[in-house]
Amino acid sequence: MRGRLGFVRSSAVPLAWAWVALIVYASLFPFAGWRWPASLPFCDLLRLPWPRYYIPFDITSNLLAYAPLGLLVGVARLRHGARGPLAVVSAVLLGAGLSYAMEVTQHLLPQRVPSALDWVLNSAGASLGGLAAVLSQQIGLLRRWQAARERWLEDGNGGALALLVLWPVALLFPTPVPLGLGQVGQALRSWLAAGMADRSRVLPLVDWLDSSAGSARPLSSLAEGLAVVLGLLSPCLLAYAASRPGWRRIGLALAVVLVAVAATTLSTVLNFGPDHAGAWRTPGAAAAMALALGLALAGVWLPSRLAGALALVALTGLVVLVQIAPADPYFAQSLQGWEQGRFVRFHGLAQWVGWVWPYAALAWLLGRLGAR
Repeated sequence: MRGRLGFVRSSAVPLAWAWVALIVYASLFPFAGWRWPASLPFCDLLRLPWPRYYIPFDITSNLLAYAPLGLLVGVARLRHGARGPLAVVSAVLLGAGLSYAMEVTQHLLPQRVPSALDWVLNSAGASLGGLAAVLSQQIGLLRRWQAARERWLEDGNGGALALLVLWPVALLFPTPVPLGLGQVGQALRSWLAAGMADRSRVLPLVDWLDSSAGSARPLSSLAEGLAVVLGLLSPCLLAYAASRPGWRRIGLALAVVLVAVAATTLSTVLNFGPDHAGAWRTPGAAAAMALALGLALAGVWLPSRLAGALALVALTGLVVLVQIAPADPYFAQSLQGWEQGRFVRFHGLAQWVGWVWPYAALAWLLGRLGAR
């Protein structure tokens, strides 16, 4: 029973699922043009051709892409109580099976080319990750990591740790206001309008969706500052909900602030160039972040349950504010730059993480409060 509980509570499990989602997204992007190859028999669909030429970048990326998955699966199996060889076998089987499924599915996408070499490299990467997990256990890294985690977080908070790890990734996509995650309303309206465009009976609804998608007005200075405060306070309170009251929360709050500054600056550099790295640091944003840090430091002794309830309030207020904010006006320009490079799939993945993160955090907090 102890091994099973350790497996469920390990942050390696949700992180492994998140990495699987990343692989599926990167393997099947742009999810358009699906068709069944008319001249390809079903048995040949299951075969992977060997490529005629090689690209060094693709070789490196295919090898490294599955290594984190193998590492996470291996760590999860070790936390479950499995022995080293079984942990490595589990990592290899899952990595090789997922890679084969993705390569076979690429037969149905005209813009993707299935490759036996990619499958070999992906499987090798998963093997290296599984071996790294076993090596980390043998030299004591996993034991030291678990001890450090128990000092900083309460038991059973692997989901919160996974959310905090994914939060910087979510910040890499341009947000309507600094730290303003969860703006999915405009995308949903656009998808609904596109899906119903050919149905005459719902034309009034389509017209309303089209008009509402472009009617967002800029937030007032007060509302924008409040969104920044809630955007920084939400992960702080999430960390508090997963940790014991005390001085260690000061370190958690300071770490959240440093990560917020670094991730937002990196996002600005990636999207608008190094010359604009500090463009997001306006006086209003700096004052709002200072206020959020002050509020977070004032709550280091809050009970975990109360911190979780306040995190729910902060996240709810954040998603409401970002829904009424206009989209980033420079998004189209930045997206064009990404589409001309090799990292367009990462750009889209960061967008999805930014859309989903607040709602995943809300779900975790509701589940935790309900369980208690």
